Amino acid sequence: MLYYSTNGQSPKVDFKTATINGQTPDKGLYFPEFIPQLEKSFIENIDEYPNEAIAYEIIKPYVGNTIPADVLKKIVEETVNFSIPLVPINEKIASLELFHGPTLAFKDIGARFMSRCLGYFVKDQQKKVTVLVATSGDTGGAVANGFYDVPGVDVIILYPSGKVSSVQEKQLTTLGKNIHALEVKGSFDDCQQMVKDVFAHAADFPQLFLTSANSINVARWLPQQFYYFFAYKQWADKNNPPVISVPSGNFGNICAGLLAAASGLPVKHFIAACNANDTIPEFLNTGIYPEKKSVATISNAMDVASPSNFVRIMEIFGQQVPDLKKQLTAYSVNDADTKATLKKVFDEYQYLLDPHGAVGYNALEQYLSGNILEKGIVVETAHPVKFYDVVEPIINKSIEIPAFIKEQLEASQQVTLIDNSLEALGSFLKNQLM
Repeated sequence: MLYYSTNGQSPKVDFKTATINGQTPDKGLYFPEFIPQLEKSFIENIDEYPNEAIAYEIIKPYVGNTIPADVLKKIVEETVNFSIPLVPINEKIASLELFHGPTLAFKDIGARFMSRCLGYFVKDQQKKVTVLVATSGDTGGAVANGFYDVPGVDVIILYPSGKVSSVQEKQLTTLGKNIHALEVKGSFDDCQQMVKDVFAHAADFPQLFLTSANSINVARWLPQQFYYFFAYKQWADKNNPPVISVPSGNFGNICAGLLAAASGLPVKHFIAACNANDTIPEFLNTGIYPEKKSVATISNAMDVASPSNFVRIMEIFGQQVPDLKKQLTAYSVNDADTKATLKKVFDEYQYLLDPHGAVGYNALEQYLSGNILEKGIVVETAHPVKFYDVVEPIINKSIEIPAFIKEQLEASQQVTLIDNSLEALGSFLKNQLM
């Protein structure tokens, strides 16, 4: 398997090179030169496979011969060694709970897989490996956890000041050692642009081996397919595949789901559930891609105005918007409706969503109201406790905080405040790491 650039100006590379590079030299994203097609018998008999075997079967074609089979199997086992249950909320909607990993968020899957792949690839690297990651919330904690104390690897996490939850901030700022947290005076889009700008000026940092841990990295993006297959494995009515609603910010998660469907996973329809950052809903409605700045919401991990992974979605559908719209519908849900949905689901079904899951649930309800014979899954991307300061006033109850989260909340932060510019980030890299 080789990977090409979505900008078309960089040479094709294998999985190892794509993982190490993170972003393509021409500032595009790596995309597989073909989408593997799974055997029909594999899908029909998916109930018989353990999750580790399912994940290995899915990722094997993308990795190719860059990682030996025994090493890849171990990486996959360590990636999915926690529960990913499909929990019924009512007779029409079930929740795919992706928050049972070490940082209580769906990003744990991609971050664990990528950290182990990168650790294998760079074990003999002479330069210091520096992983750059921009986060709107959960990515930072998952990447910090995945790479913590890994020899020979420094991690730089950029997050927007005042725009992540208190739990999220503690998860990415309290580890120390090889984890460096930068609080950026700006938005997530600013953080993401700063990371891209550093890659474009990599020659200015000759002593560092730079790579990325955002979902722009194929090793972060591709394993997110796993849990869509795990969901189908648990789906009772195999003759009536689910509609799947995915809370969407940078669109890496739903892009992985669409890739899984293109590989043969039965899915009736996908919903991109967005908050007030409605770039993609507007594009699918008008055909014009708007230029917008991100706005802050209570579902902060989705506060992205320019989702990087949408270019990959367009690649999946051969740049044909009509084909995309046959499989994807996008909704925008405001904060008031998010709060009302969270409270309604808790009061009526005793199920507690986080704000992102509430956006996904609301969008799924909207779709099902016009498609009454369908049933669906909402992808619950994070544990509500990560947003206790938002959730508790809505339900008027306290959320039980796990012991290890309490420890994080009491830990002291190690963080550097910087301006939202290439110069500020470059200065940190040169003064602190080189």
